[in-house]
Amino acid sequence: MAAGTSHRAAPEHTHPDDVPVLTALAALADPVRAQLVRELAASDDWSRSCGTFDVPVGKAAKSHHFAVLRAAGLVEQRDEGPKRVNRLRREEFDARFPGLLELVLRGD
Repeated sequence: MAAGTSHRAAPEHTHPDDVPVLTALAALADPVRAQLVRELAASDDWSRSCGTFDVPVGKAAKSHHFAVLRAAGLVEQRDEGPKRVNRLRREEFDARFPGLLELVLRGD
């Protein structure tokens, strides 16, 4: 393996413009994913690695939840050394689904 390469594939991202509304709703309906989104919303972009979220699931389940959020256009991830860091795609998601993310963040 060449220096600087990762042992895992880079995450694939779906742009919110390509996400059906039911996919977005399903992603946000899960309580663990809603908590991940709320914690990301309260954090600076790229400041949180996957391991820093306090959710009641194991590592594999957490990875699955992040994959669902990526597929719904909510989260962007990148690898920084051994860590995968996250960014909430707030502007892009709000442009596609105005007001939806705000409802989730309020916890109504």
